[in-house]
Amino acid sequence: MSAWLPYVVPFGLFGILTYAGPLLHLSPALVYPAKTLVTGLALFHYRGSYGREIRPSLDLWAIGAGVLVFLLWVLLDPFYPKMVPDGLNPSDHATGVGLYLFIATRLAGAALIVPVMEELFWRSFAMRYLVKNDFRKVALGQFTWFSFAVVALAFGLEHHRWLAGILAGIVYGLLLVRTKNLFSPILSHGVTNLLLGGYVLITEQWIFW
Repeated sequence: MSAWLPYVVPFGLFGILTYAGPLLHLSPALVYPAKTLVTGLALFHYRGSYGREIRPSLDLWAIGAGVLVFLLWVLLDPFYPKMVPDGLNPSDHATGVGLYLFIATRLAGAALIVPVMEELFWRSFAMRYLVKNDFRKVALGQFTWFSFAVVALAFGLEHHRWLAGILAGIVYGLLLVRTKNLFSPILSHGVTNLLLGGYVLITEQWIFW
């Protein structure tokens, strides 16, 4: 098995299903649960390939960083242009029990699946691959200006809110450099997404979804 597959396949599946939904005119209430499930299964399938990179711990710095990124995401929003309009109001796509299932899946996917999938791709794979093609020979969290900057920039441009995304990429990258443990940026990323999801549901600021 190619060394890059466990890092790239879950990310690729999530991306393909994200763009396939609108192209096929499928409801987000169907697409998001499907891509969350498929990506989660892929992560579980490949778990033996990267399990040692993720060492659970109570990292208070990571939690605080996740809160900081959430605040930056929301507070900076009025002050820079976005690449494309976005936003997802679940009630536009589901009702009754289906609505609550959609919201639960959206929260779970954003807080549990997306952080693992994205941190594996960006911080574990891409950040090391930009140092050396045989990325497994590069220590997790090894810092070079080039790989760090490119990954932070690419991570930001992956998001509609590119400026907040770049800052988030810097914060999550610094956490990995500090701890050499992928659990730290995963935890921080999960805290950010969970807080953002809660904020969206409370304020109904659907533009952040």
